[in-house]
Amino acid sequence: DFPAIMATHTAANEQGLPVKATDGKTYYIGNTTGTAVIRTDVDFGTARFIIDDSQVGLENRVHDVFRVESCHEPFAIEGIESLKRDQTNIGKSLPCRCLVEVVNDNHKVYIRLGANQDSGVSQKEFFIVDREGNIDPSTSLVWDYDQITRMIARPVDEKLLTVKGGIFTTIANQAPSEYTYYGRGIAVERSCVRIEGITHYIEGELDHGAPYGGFLALEKAADIVISDCLLTGHKKYKTIGSAGVPVSMGSYDINAHGCVRVKWENCAQTNDINDTQYWGIFVSNFCKSLSMNRCVLSRFDAHEGVRNVTLTNCEFGHTGVNVVGFGILLLENCIIHRKSLVILREDYGSSWEGELIARNCTLIVPENSKNVSILRGFNNGEHDFGYTCFLPERIDIENLLIDDSRVTNKDYQNPLIFGKFKFEVSKKGLYPMTAKGVISVKGIEIASGKSLEVSLEPKMFRDYRMD
Repeated sequence: DFPAIMATHTAANEQGLPVKATDGKTYYIGNTTGTAVIRTDVDFGTARFIIDDSQVGLENRVHDVFRVESCHEPFAIEGIESLKRDQTNIGKSLPCRCLVEVVNDNHKVYIRLGANQDSGVSQKEFFIVDREGNIDPSTSLVWDYDQITRMIARPVDEKLLTVKGGIFTTIANQAPSEYTYYGRGIAVERSCVRIEGITHYIEGELDHGAPYGGFLALEKAADIVISDCLLTGHKKYKTIGSAGVPVSMGSYDINAHGCVRVKWENCAQTNDINDTQYWGIFVSNFCKSLSMNRCVLSRFDAHEGVRNVTLTNCEFGHTGVNVVGFGILLLENCIIHRKSLVILREDYGSSWEGELIARNCTLIVPENSKNVSILRGFNNGEHDFGYTCFLPERIDIENLLIDDSRVTNKDYQNPLIFGKFKFEVSKKGLYPMTAKGVISVKGIEIASGKSLEVSLEPKMFRDYRMD
């Protein structure tokens, strides 16, 4: 049915008309080249869509099934040679409010460490600029740009576009277990979009397969709301990583790259959030001002940096909350099933430059745990990630329940504020991270009756003031 679906959206886009699927119908989408481009409101209703990837080869794997596009074309911003962190105005007016991407190709950041090591990516970030050149404070710059190799502006659409409904089932690919990512979902490359009430199932997973980049894939867009969606975690598969050792491949159902001001509300997944045979469901890169409210998912993850995260009334499963980045990381009324409330990703330097605030949260500790902590990370100073690494300058923990009542490990130790942080002092007598500020902890309840300690390496944290 895919040629007809693509033709329908083409006609709707030309005439500015909404698209409505026929309730109760089932549409089959197989190995057909192309993408259904969405530029008008869509109501998939109760229709079902079978996306059969079992026969989709490598040539078609990167073609999105649906892509939400803007009618506005990106344009280059010329004449700006440098930008500074937290700068409030770019010094140039724009024809409209835009999502701006700034890039310095002469400096690499997020130089990854570990089994999936790489040589990093060009320094870049995304931020909102109004007509007068003012930078939206919620998307402020996190780095200095002494050189700018390109700046691209993407106009932010003023009219809301809505995509809602639909029951989608992906019949999983049968490709070799290699890093040949499949798209084959709904990509959103337009700002000011609401995705509502979409359901996604996965069937036919074998003992091998290629990973997925995300059924809902947000790319370089702003002001997005995703609400009341039901998604599915993908099965884990192993391959050989770039360091020549076996690794589990990340495979996602939700992905955000280069996006700002994105909200997820009332979203959940079909499989158990604590079932370890499925990979964590969510990933993001180069995003700012992300929030989740009333979501039940296996993971929140920020790989290549995020600025400002708000997680409220959420429950996260076996892969927990994993971040590196900047600004304020706020968890409120959340339940985390993990050994640590927050994990700072070791492969990107375990860096968070800003504040960690957790209020009225519960950490449910797995039964085989030995070491439990509020914050976990590792950085021995032997790797250059392309930036200075920091620990939060303020850690504010209020009313935290560490539920370790299920722990059966006889070697279980006292919970820590900082877990696994066994940093080595460099030859200059300095630690590899900036670790100083204020720690405020109050209202901590530990089910086992054990006491909360700072760290197994307290010298590392001597520059923090305990409040």
